[in-house]
Amino acid sequence: MALLQTLISFVLALGILVTIHEFGHFWVARRCGIKVLRFSVGFGKPLVSWYDKQGTEFAIAAIPLGGYVKMLDEREGEVPAHLLDQAFTRKSVWARIAVVAAGPVANFLLAILLFWIMVMPGVVQVVPVVGEVAEGSIAARAGLEAGQEIVAVDGRSTDSWQAVHQRLLERLGETGSIGFTVRYPDSTLTYESEAQLEQWLVGVEEPDVFEGIGIKPLRVQLKAQLDQIVEDSPAAEAGLQTGDLILAADGQLIDSWRDLVAYIEPRHDQAIELTLERDVEVLTLWVTPAAFEIDDRTIGRIGVSPLQPHLRRQQFTLLQGLVVGVEKTWETSGFVLLSLKKLLVGEISTKNLSGPITIAKVAGDSARAGWAYYVGFLALLSVSLGVFNLLPIPVLDGGHLLYYLVELVKGSPVPEKIQMAGYQVGLLVVLGVMVLAFYNDIMRLY
Repeated sequence: MALLQTLISFVLALGILVTIHEFGHFWVARRCGIKVLRFSVGFGKPLVSWYDKQGTEFAIAAIPLGGYVKMLDEREGEVPAHLLDQAFTRKSVWARIAVVAAGPVANFLLAILLFWIMVMPGVVQVVPVVGEVAEGSIAARAGLEAGQEIVAVDGRSTDSWQAVHQRLLERLGETGSIGFTVRYPDSTLTYESEAQLEQWLVGVEEPDVFEGIGIKPLRVQLKAQLDQIVEDSPAAEAGLQTGDLILAADGQLIDSWRDLVAYIEPRHDQAIELTLERDVEVLTLWVTPAAFEIDDRTIGRIGVSPLQPHLRRQQFTLLQGLVVGVEKTWETSGFVLLSLKKLLVGEISTKNLSGPITIAKVAGDSARAGWAYYVGFLALLSVSLGVFNLLPIPVLDGGHLLYYLVELVKGSPVPEKIQMAGYQVGLLVVLGVMVLAFYNDIMRLY
């Protein structure tokens, strides 16, 4: 079942991203008066196909690892005289640039939309409070202490551990100073410090940046105190409220949230007597956990979440959410480009390059984790696809754009022989990267 879900999640992700990418080419081509012969999602023999009123064939093909838009093009055969004005090659260089760039742009627009969807319900993030600092580590040399909140790295804001992780990833393989801005609990005063990096984690496979810098996030044992109560859940029907502190279940002492979960999970459809503290009163309520199927086993849940310290909640208006989507897309694009540069110069191990097997595994894991994780995965993959396609490598969209920019400067197309030689080199580069990524995937499996 897990393998099937992974395959479905992977094929669905590819289908969405490829369709959006190719639709970008298709939509702009139509607007530029170019005749589109075929719009295919997937390669190989079409499984399903149909035609629209303008004679374009839409197809879903057997191999779901890409797609393409085929346009009327004199380079691929003779074009009837009455259709010459609809051929791609007869359009202005600006029109051709617009058509080629539209695919990656569509991926970036999709990423903005997906990031926007992710943040609109609100975002809950873990405040980056340091739990431990390893002796003699980079963090120790920078003067970081347990209990401090990291509010910025290298002058860039870090409102969560995810943001700290991102800032540290950007410094992989580098030499130079790294700066931290921290503050103590219940204080608005901030303190600046720095330490030196020396080819930090250069060439390390799957680097752990927190361990590499010498810090561990603060781990807090949660009390059995309630935060969110799900509407129409067993907890809501029993009268439980936000802020209630569970003291005992069926007379058994409950010291932590883990104790409460461990007691409730095996008792689905069984009434449980809860002793709780509400304000200054001690109350007794009865609740019957509902049954849920999780990984082929049945567990009990009452529909509550714990009150967690060191959490930061944010809500966004529609416009604020859109701004966040644009910022995340921009930041992710920059990080992908930076990572590619570091791979080329050897600051990041090529063993970190992932292929379709790893992508499929992440697709399955994110789908199982919930819709928000899967949407986030799609957004990241969409940005990566957009950036990769804009690289100035012949056979990619970026290679075509490079030829057209040269044509703009020199006033005439790049000679056909040079273009063909470039395509052959580009194809070798892309195939080489794909083989390396696939090899890495196989090595991870074994």
